[in-house]
Amino acid sequence: MGRLSTLSDRFERALEAILARVSVCAGLPVAPAAVAVAYSGGLDSSVLLRLAQQQAAVRGVKLFAFHVHHGLSPNADAWLAHCEREAGQLGVAFAAQRVQIGDTDRSGVEEAARVLRYAALGALCRKHGVALLLTAHHLDDQAETVLLQLLRGSGVAGLSGMDDINAAPDLLGDARLLMARPLLDISRAELEAWAARAGIAHVEDESNADVRYARNALRQGVMPQLSQSFPGFQERLARSASHMQAAQRLLLQLAQDDLAACADGACLDLERLRGLSSERLDNLLRHWLGVHGVRMPSTAWLTEMRAQMLDAKADAQLCVSHPDCAIRRYRNRVYLTPKWDEDAASVAPQPFRWQGEASLDFSAYQGRLHFESAAEGLDAAWLRAQPLLIRYRQGGENVKLAANRPTRSLKQHFQALHVPAWERPFLPLVTAGQEVLYAAGIGMDCHRSGSGQGEYVRLRWEHVLQS
Repeated sequence: MGRLSTLSDRFERALEAILARVSVCAGLPVAPAAVAVAYSGGLDSSVLLRLAQQQAAVRGVKLFAFHVHHGLSPNADAWLAHCEREAGQLGVAFAAQRVQIGDTDRSGVEEAARVLRYAALGALCRKHGVALLLTAHHLDDQAETVLLQLLRGSGVAGLSGMDDINAAPDLLGDARLLMARPLLDISRAELEAWAARAGIAHVEDESNADVRYARNALRQGVMPQLSQSFPGFQERLARSASHMQAAQRLLLQLAQDDLAACADGACLDLERLRGLSSERLDNLLRHWLGVHGVRMPSTAWLTEMRAQMLDAKADAQLCVSHPDCAIRRYRNRVYLTPKWDEDAASVAPQPFRWQGEASLDFSAYQGRLHFESAAEGLDAAWLRAQPLLIRYRQGGENVKLAANRPTRSLKQHFQALHVPAWERPFLPLVTAGQEVLYAAGIGMDCHRSGSGQGEYVRLRWEHVLQS
């Protein structure tokens, strides 16, 4: 029983630290009321479920076991039935979701299954009101991750491995959900010994023996050799990962400081960028792209983009294409824009009603319309009652920004505000009947503006990059 208690105690301490961090991240005075385990039925997640069930009972926390059915194995149905049965015997609420992987080559199956699995887990969390998802990643997984990233030529961020807790909106589909790994300091061998002593039943996924998958090739071939020649290498790789995490936090802080110094609204000031070293500029650009949800480019792409951005002639119409966006330069400012094409400007007008939402997404226009409380603006009650329309300009529209300023055409406003010519066709208008209430890139028309008693809102347009 000594080894059982030791591992249980270590899990309890890890979970305690995770729950404390969740409370701080969420601004809660207590730990979350509901927690879920990503439960595949394999040994690792089976041990995690048993440990979590013990702690949930002590802490009075509602525990769920979430299972994703990929359908890739002929045993998938049996695994689902096993997981539901085991969860039921432990008194843990169980839920499953089926996903279907489309046509892809073998090298892409592993990544496609991973993306779908986490998306399904995120959907299950939202459905059942769970804010914290526990996964069974352990010390050997951390070592494998660092080795894989090293073999891929990753930088500091990749070599940081996995955090014990983090938000993963790209995977789970919601920035409010947190994912934690309470077994990250525990080795696979320790989990196996604990499972054997505790008599935990689990399933074996036959795909784990397929060395055509990169992680399995490491697990089956490289890791045993490393263990033989360098005993305990997993702990040392994990320690290196923690050093990388510390370095990455410093790089992030530097990037945030540089972004604050170089930002010009939503753009970057080119002259300020020129004052940075190439390494510091690359660090800033990666952070800037990440803030906007853009996938990280290769080093070669980033180097080429930096060279074009800095070296192109002042009057050059620079546009560097990325799969998720376009990077443009205009009047010493660098812009991050959607990948517009000529057909995008022909989107049909879209009628809508505002019912008090903070924002509304208009994917056809590749953007989001925000409704922000203000001391002066459109009367909220009046706005709710109006049939509204979002559309691109058709010609002849005018906007008057203030009572003491002249009415001007959109073209005149764009010229005065130095709005780039390539952006103008993709800045929508919001109208009520024949009245222009708001012109993106310009501002609110003043004819319906009011202040004083009551609720007032101002409109703001945000371009959203689509991946």
